[in-house]
Formats: sequence, structure tokens, C-alpha cells
Amino acid sequence: MSHDLTADPPADLSAAVDAAARVLADAADVTLLAHVNPDADALGSALALGLVLHRRGARVRVSFGAPEEVPETLRGLDAAGLLVPAAEVPAAPPLLVALDTASVDRLGPLGDRVTTAGQVVVLDHHVSNPGFGTVNVVDARAEATTLVVLRVLDAMGVELDEPVARCLYAGLVTDTRSFRHAGAAAHRVAARLIEAGVDPDAVVRPLMDAHPFGYLAMVAKVLARAELDRAAAGGRGLVHAVVTREDSAGLRPEEVESVVDLVRTTAEAEVAAVLKELRPGTWSVSLRAVRAVDVGRVAQLLGGGGHRLAAGFTAGGPAEAVVADIKAALAGVAG
Repeated sequence: MSHDLTADPPADLSAAVDAAARVLADAADVTLLAHVNPDADALGSALALGLVLHRRGARVRVSFGAPEEVPETLRGLDAAGLLVPAAEVPAAPPLLVALDTASVDRLGPLGDRVTTAGQVVVLDHHVSNPGFGTVNVVDARAEATTLVVLRVLDAMGVELDEPVARCLYAGLVTDTRSFRHAGAAAHRVAARLIEAGVDPDAVVRPLMDAHPFGYLAMVAKVLARAELDRAAAGGRGLVHAVVTREDSAGLRPEEVESVVDLVRTTAEAEVAAVLKELRPGTWSVSLRAVRAVDVGRVAQLLGGGGHRLAAGFTAGGPAEAVVADIKAALAGVAG
């Protein structure tokens, strides 16, 4: 369910936004962290806020715990060169901002900075976020963390321009699945970002619509092995596919991540799962739902997390055992 960013927010959220704005407005040294394996919402949020603070004279660094390289599709968002390797993140940052990060463990090897930082601001939209900062702006009704960041920027009196708006748009368009899961307020925000200078096609194409030729061969192999279980999820159906390391050799992580968006188009299943091999016997699993099934709860049961319609977790063991665990969790959630 979406909410109206143009309406007055709940009092507690409004107070948190104002508190975050005050802390950030006075900051001289800021470390902004995205979750491991960052997506466009995490990095877009961090880079938008980071760019604003950089222009105000703060020393700013943006980073994430893993992998070592910035996803190629997201590099164009870093207009001011704010991204730094995890090794360059201070051991005790004066001010740490965690963005789109539902829990401390999602910061990976940088999670210890939460305890060593002078202050911690959490900006997020995950319902499972416990609020691990000294200031917590967590709005589970927001479709993307970039919307939470925009609230804070508005409270700071920031006038949007194209570089900042582009980062915000990247997070919004991806987390709403190209606005399929966006309410009216999110569409109004998109219009505002476009009015600030964003070219939607220039943002979306490198993020979602540009793959190397080898991607086609990988997709052909993976989809040929996909399996459909119509009885799973209480009769709502589960379709799953497996991407081995051999399948994805030579391709970017972005190509592997996009497979779930193809698998989930299966009309006979309301739930889709894609198992991506990280190393022998270890899988990163993406879950998607189209209607009634809460895959966020499924992921939580299996040690992960996420949202109602998009979630994930990491699992060990044979792929068949992981799929069996998914079906068992679905039986409990979907009935």
C-alpha cells in the first residue's frame, strides 16, 4: 500500500524526519552506507543525499560492504565521485547514515561501524527494520527508500536538480518495478523528478534494458530448466529456476539478478523463486509475488527479509532442498 507524500505524515515520522534533517544539516563528516550487493534504491538514496551534503561542504564518503566493485549499471549515478571502497570507511565515523538497510547484518563487514560511530541515522522503508540508529526514519509505507530521503531533503530545504533527482528516480523506478507497484503519490514524485531534469529513458535503459549478448544464451539455458508446481503456495503456484555459476560465467551480477523478472511473468504461478549459485552449495534466492502471497514473511522464515512482493534470503545445501524449504515456508504463509 502506498501513501501520499504530499499529505502530512504521522507525527512520529514527521518528528524523525526533522531530527534527521537537523543532524545532517550540521554534519561536517558523513559516511553513507548501502546494504551489501547494493541496488539502485540503496545506492541512489546514498548518492542523492551524499551529493547534497558534499555541496554543503561536508566530507562525504559512500560505500557498501560487498562486493568490492560497484555494479556497472549504477556507476553513472556517482556524479561527484563519492563512492569509496569499504577499506576506506573510517573505523569510527563521526556520523553514519545507513540507507535501505533493514538490519545491521545487511551492512556485511561494515556492520561494526554502527557501534563505533558517533551518531547513526537510519533511512529505510523495510517494515522489519528495528530502528538501530540514534535517529530512525523508517517509513514502511514508502515504496522506495529514495522517497524517505526526499522527505529529509525537503525538510532541509534542498532544491532538487538533475544529478540529485536522477539518483532518486533510479531508486524509485526500480523498487516500484517500473511503477507497477507505485501509488499516486509516487507518480507525483516521479513527475517532480522529471521536472527537475531527469530523462527517464536515460536512467532506465542502463539499469533495466541493456544486457550483453551472452545474457540471451544464459537466459535460454536457465529458463529451459525452470519448473512449475501449480499446487505450491496453497494452490497459487510456484515457478522456480536455478542459475549456476557455470550459467553466469562471464556475465555481470546485474544479468543474474534480472532473471527473476522473467521467471515471475509465468501466468500459472503467483510466486517466483530464482536460486543463484554464489559458490558450491550456497545460494542467493530471490522471491517475487504478484498478488496475495507475502514473500517477505517467507524470506524471514528462511533467514532473510524484504517486502511483501519482493524478498530474498541466502541458503546452503542442494538446490532441491532449498526449493523444498521454500515450498514448506509457502505452505505456512499462504495456507
